[in-house]
Amino acid sequence: MSIPTRQLGKTGLEVSILGFGGGHFARKHISVEQSVSLVQRAIDAGLTFMDNAWEYHDGESERRMGLAIGDRREKVVLMTKVCGRDRKTAEQNLHDSLTRLKTDVIDIWQFHEINYDNDPDWICSADGALEAAEAARKAGKVRFIGFTGHKHPDILLRMLEMGFDWDTCQLPINVVDYHYRSFQQIVLPRLLEREMGVIGMKSLGGDAQLVRDAGLTPQECRRYALSQPISTLVTGIESEENLEQDLAIADGFQPFTDQQQQALREQVRPLAGDGRLEWYKSTQYYDAKTHRLQHGFDPASSGQAGPPVE
Repeated sequence: MSIPTRQLGKTGLEVSILGFGGGHFARKHISVEQSVSLVQRAIDAGLTFMDNAWEYHDGESERRMGLAIGDRREKVVLMTKVCGRDRKTAEQNLHDSLTRLKTDVIDIWQFHEINYDNDPDWICSADGALEAAEAARKAGKVRFIGFTGHKHPDILLRMLEMGFDWDTCQLPINVVDYHYRSFQQIVLPRLLEREMGVIGMKSLGGDAQLVRDAGLTPQECRRYALSQPISTLVTGIESEENLEQDLAIADGFQPFTDQQQQALREQVRPLAGDGRLEWYKSTQYYDAKTHRLQHGFDPASSGQAGPPVE
């Protein structure tokens, strides 16, 4: 098996084109032993980019990943996300993440869910979380700093305007995104101009909507996303079947031609223009409880049926 790698922007890091998502493998129906086995099998097969976040499953995702990567730490590029918006909370998040992940350094530390219009100002203000990130990098606890978001391209553009030299950005990349509040059309070119590492997510729509409701196959969805100029694509893996499917897609990957990409865009156009398949943009289904509480929203009113993941 040959899993291709790409450079993660100006970081100089080489990462597998598929990344192991931290939001799925620690769900309640999956045992610790199963979670650890999935991560280790993925690493041994060539998936070297590890995704996680401080808040996933109340820290259980980071804890299980820490158990899994122990003797494989040097083989992976480890990314986790910070939820705190002020310096003190972000510093506590970092302490928790380092402890759970059983590591002295996080390769990429990203601000999680830049989904609210005032998040950029909050994070980058005096005593904001960005100060914690800069201090952590100076102390050798963090190597690179980035941010994520799934709500609206304009909010991510605002992060780019904050006067900080960001290293990475994680954002939705899928075929229906092309037609509605398009991250790939609006934000992606700006990231490439700045030579940032681009981390794609939600290639199936976040809850497999593109397979279930748009008539696409997982292979078409993943392959379309990987045909875009991104560094890696985070995928949700919670079973051996998921892992085998994604390894087969990545093995010797060949991108779609421009004509094939356009054909898929036209195929989904009738369903893609109003956000009905992109709940993370058009509803609060994927808005994490942690951030809803930060912004004074009632998390119980989101209509959320399951744990939000990025």
